[in-house]
Order: sequence, then structure tokens, then C-alpha cells
Amino acid sequence: MAASTSVVSVAAAAAAVPGVSPGADFSDLREIKKQLLLIAGLTRERGLLHSSKWSAELAFSLPALPLSELQPPPPLTEEDAQDVDAYTLAKAYFDVKEYDRAAHFLHGCNSKKAYFLYMYSRYLSGEKKKDDETVDSLGPLEKGQVKNEALRELRVELSRKHQARGLDGFGLYLYGVVLRKLDLVKEAIDVFVEATHVLPLHWGAWLELCNLITDKEMLKFLSLPDTWMKEFFLAHIYTELQLIEEALQKYQHLIDVGFSKSSYIVSQIAVAYHNIRDIDKALSIFNELRKQDPYRIENMDTFSNLLYVRSMKSELSYLAHNLCEIDKYRVETCCVIGNYYSLRSQHEKAALYFQRALKLNPRYLGAWTLMGHEYMEMKNTSAAIQAYRLHEQLTESEQAAQCYIKYIQDIYSCGEVVEHLEESTAFRYLAQYYFKCKLWDEASTCAQKCCAFNDVSIGF
Repeated sequence: MAASTSVVSVAAAAAAVPGVSPGADFSDLREIKKQLLLIAGLTRERGLLHSSKWSAELAFSLPALPLSELQPPPPLTEEDAQDVDAYTLAKAYFDVKEYDRAAHFLHGCNSKKAYFLYMYSRYLSGEKKKDDETVDSLGPLEKGQVKNEALRELRVELSRKHQARGLDGFGLYLYGVVLRKLDLVKEAIDVFVEATHVLPLHWGAWLELCNLITDKEMLKFLSLPDTWMKEFFLAHIYTELQLIEEALQKYQHLIDVGFSKSSYIVSQIAVAYHNIRDIDKALSIFNELRKQDPYRIENMDTFSNLLYVRSMKSELSYLAHNLCEIDKYRVETCCVIGNYYSLRSQHEKAALYFQRALKLNPRYLGAWTLMGHEYMEMKNTSAAIQAYRLHEQLTESEQAAQCYIKYIQDIYSCGEVVEHLEESTAFRYLAQYYFKCKLWDEASTCAQKCCAFNDVSIGF
């Protein structure tokens, strides 16, 4: 899969912003730090807070720069100056999640920054309405029943702008997100690849690309820019594809070249060991991470999974109370508390906290599965099926869905008569989940239970 033919022509626009064309190696860490500080500011101005945080954390892990080397922000263009009042007002509304209001005051702005915030506000408004509707139902929705109604209109407008070569790297990123949400995967991949060429420092575009690449063969066909950011992308996608040995090699290289103090890299290494079920190693790294970054919440739900597996009740209790003091309304905190109650066999309370996690973020896939597990423990197979089904529906990879279908066909080829339909269906969704995660033993166990349900002695 190659990048769009417009990559080279559009990439010329990147030269207009100083410092956004990173080199191919890590020979100049001072320059890399300048680039990270610059992109952290640019993404923050556009409301891309997760990308801004990622860049800022990575910059913090590098040695401080002297005053003489700190760069001023890029100068304003004439269009920026004309839109500055509307942008300033709209950004204030955007920051308090008044997306429709922000979009209203940005309508008609011409600068690239204001235009991006205008389109992004409309996109987030649609996402918020969709999430509210999803949370209100929390039931067995048919795929596609709850939609972001703004997507098709946004696609038309962004496509027109794209054809006119009027999108910068941030605009390309948003266009790719819209295409992905509309299940136009091939087009989305092309646009995200183009975005990485135009603005290589924007981590969000690389991360979106990770979510669409389902195997190593797809990765080989990508025409990616030769930049040091590509190394972070490869390390991340190797972890996602369960190519753990390759991922760990990449992360070790990043540590060796100067990022040894990066909490992001340390957390990714811990997740990698978690994924290959090297529990002792993963626990050790997570404990070190907690000492280095004691108020960190990201990945603590993964840490709690490890504590759960080892039945470390006191440690899990401490983690749950600690995160509750930091931010009780974060998705990860709710999942940690849910795991704590599950370990104590208080499954009703556990399910309640996983529901709270989903009210905070209905697209948090792990919480759907964890909630399904709790319903299975409570012998509420109908509710478990709903949770597993929603997990499947929210999984946006078409190729993963095809793998599910083939795997379920293999399950039913066992030739057994399934009498306990609800329980069999619950195990089927579990098998799908484990199969996607490449947890073959667990997937096989669930498949065997599906086939064995003609035996009425099997229960929970």
C-alpha cells in the first residue's frame, strides 16, 4: 500500500513551518528536543492534547536546552492575524467542550489553524452526540446504528480541500480520521501516510496508522518518511501486532540513543512483557515506572491486570485507592477498581465500575470485555453477550472481523449440537476477543466450550 501521489507536492508545504522536517537518525538530540517542543505547542493550539502530551513527555526525557537555543513559536501569517480574534474565542469554547459554539465562531475563517479547529470542533461535536447515545443504550446495538452524523458532510468538505491541495499535515490527519470512521480503510491509510510525510512530528497521525495496519505484510507496503519518528512508530506497531521481540529491540535502541528517561518507553516495554505474559518482568517494570512517575494513570489498568492474575490483593487495593485520589473519574481508574472488586469476587460492584468506565469512554474496548467477564461470573449470559457484541462492533478493523468470521466457522464445524445458546454465544464472543489478541490457548478453550455445550453438566 503506497502513499498518495500527492505526497511529494503537498510535502513542500511543510517547509513553511521551521523545524518540522526531522532527520533520519538520532545524532542530534538537541535538535530533536527543539522539534518536540515545537510540535507540542502546535498540537496544543489545535486541541490535539494527547499528541501534545506525548511530545512534551518525550522532550522532558531529554536534557534541558540553554536559553540561547530555545526557539520562538512560528510567526503568524496574514491569515492568522485576520482570524486571531475568532480563533482565540473559539479555542476558549473548545477547551470547555462547547464544540458547536466553537465551530459557529470559526465559520468562514481562512487560516489553516482556524480551519482545522473549525472542522475538528464539528467532528468532536458529532462524536460526543454519538457517545451520549451509545451510553444511553449500553445494549446489543446493530453495527452502525449509532453514528457520528457529521462524518459524511465532513468527508465531502475535506475531500474537496484535499483535491485542491489545501490541507496541511493537521488537516490531512483529520481527513484520515473521518475516512477511518466511515470504514474507508484503504483511503484512510493513504491519507495518514501522506500526513506523516507532510508533518512527520505529529504522533497522532502515526498512531492512527498503527490502528489500521493488521499484519506485517501490510506494513511492508507502506511508503513512510525516513525520519526518527518512524522508529517510535515501528516499536509501537510491533507491540500492537504482538511482534514482541522486534518491539523490544526497537525500544532498547531508543533507550540506547538517549531516551532512557522516557516514561512512555518504559511503559511500552512493560506492556510488551505483559502481552507475552512474562508477568514477573512486567510487574517489575511497572513498579519502577510507578516510582519514576507516581501520578501516572496511563497503562495502570494493564498493571492492575497483572496484579489480578497474581492475586495480589493488597497491591491492587493500594493501586486502586491511589488512583482514586489522583482522578477517580478516569477510565483507567474505574477499570482498576473493577479489577479490585472482581478479585474479591464482588462481581456486581466490579461490573458497576466497568460500566462507569464505559460511560466515560464508550470506545474503551477493554472495559467491554472486562464487563462481559463479570456478567459471566454472575451467570448473566444475556448481558455478557451484549458486552462482547459491543466490543466486536466497536472493533473497526475489517480484516480482524473477517478473522472472527472464519474462526467461528471453525468452531461450528465441530459438528456438535449447541443447546445452551446464550452461554455458547457468550463463549463465542470471548473466543473472538482472545483470537484477536492472539491468546491462542484461551481462544481454543472457549471454542471447545462452544462445541461441548450439548453436555448439560457444563455451567458456571
